[in-house]
Amino acid sequence: MKCMYCKGNLERGTAPFHVDRKGYHLVLDKVPALVCQQCGEVYFGEAEVDSIQAATLAIDAQVDKIAVPA
Repeated sequence: MKCMYCKGNLERGTAPFHVDRKGYHLVLDKVPALVCQQCGEVYFGEAEVDSIQAATLAIDAQVDKIAVPA
């Protein structure tokens, strides 16, 4: 496969994922991904995206339970 930005070669590896959301910061250090060897662009597969979304929704539910009104 080729990178859609620079046309470099993609190789299987891992990449970090992080997001700030609803008052928390989620960091996943080594998510399986395709990584461009030229520019470093990261492509997560469908299974990884589904897992990230499931984890985020589960954390959202917990954050909603412990949120303290101002």
